[in-house]
Amino acid sequence: MTVRVILKNKGAAVVTAVQGETLYRIAQLIAEYRIGAVVVVDGDGSPAGIVSERDIVNALAAFGASVLEMPAGQVMSRGLLTCTLDQTADDLLGIMTASRVRHLPVVEEGRLLGIVSIGDVVKLKLDDAAAEVGLLRDYVMAGR
Repeated sequence: MTVRVILKNKGAAVVTAVQGETLYRIAQLIAEYRIGAVVVVDGDGSPAGIVSERDIVNALAAFGASVLEMPAGQVMSRGLLTCTLDQTADDLLGIMTASRVRHLPVVEEGRLLGIVSIGDVVKLKLDDAAAEVGLLRDYVMAGR
């Protein structure tokens, strides 16, 4: 299964913010949309970084509560890892595990097309496993 299938099932909506947005506003977006990260975009909409729950906690620990007034551009993770529509769930699991990230923006030709979380990938893998178990059960039962 590919990222294309994941986005078809879950939708391609991505919560974004600009670099000047405060970390407090980013935290509000994360709470409001019940998500784990917000993609930070440039003026043309291309992804520039990401602010995750982990980024917020690390910034709070390093700078205290005043960090909430800092712009997202100063706190975001800049070494943005991304994926493409044709990558597989196994590809994503490898990237996420090796890099210890839980969110991968889907980007092609500089355009943000969606975002995939570790939860999306795990759900897909569990659905695939359940379907396979069903097929095997049907096969065994047909042979009786």
